[in-house]
Amino acid sequence: MILSNRGIQAALDSGTLVIEPQPAPRVPTPGQNCPYQTSAVDLCLGDEISWIRDDLAITIDMSSGSLPKMLGANSESRKLIRGEAYTLEPGKFILGKSNETIELPITEKGPWLAARVEGRSSYARCGVLMHFTAPTIHAGYKGTITLEIMNFGKYPVTLRPFTPICQLIIEQLDSQPFSNESQFQGQSDPTGVSARR
Repeated sequence: MILSNRGIQAALDSGTLVIEPQPAPRVPTPGQNCPYQTSAVDLCLGDEISWIRDDLAITIDMSSGSLPKMLGANSESRKLIRGEAYTLEPGKFILGKSNETIELPITEKGPWLAARVEGRSSYARCGVLMHFTAPTIHAGYKGTITLEIMNFGKYPVTLRPFTPICQLIIEQLDSQPFSNESQFQGQSDPTGVSARR
């Protein structure tokens, strides 16, 4: 079952979903964009982006160990300040992060929630994929959401921190899951090197 905007707000009020800072305003307000779509909530781009350096002679082998460790050792990062723009050139791939920290706690009583992060259609229509092949945010997760961002379009696209960039769809599980934390649990940076493992 996918939660409606009212269901998302009820989950925030009950603590079965935590988003910090909490998206606002909660209802359409003149002069402000309401982040609560009918069946999703918008999240904003955070203040840090990363990319694997172009000058490396490496082959990425997923079986060789910790992905966050490899990304951290072979990536460049850039902090963005409010109002600053980053131009994503055609063919360029970067990692971003959500400004918001998400938590989907596994409580004794429930309900238990999971989520999916998806791009926004405004970016997709310009050829920018905001999050692809790994949209699932599992129950029990806590941290920022890494965004895999690729410009497949013909033109550069401007990205600005703290502006809406993706949407979170919340789903209810049918039963209480057992805990099985990912290697990205607790991450606060795009590469996941900050995750507690």
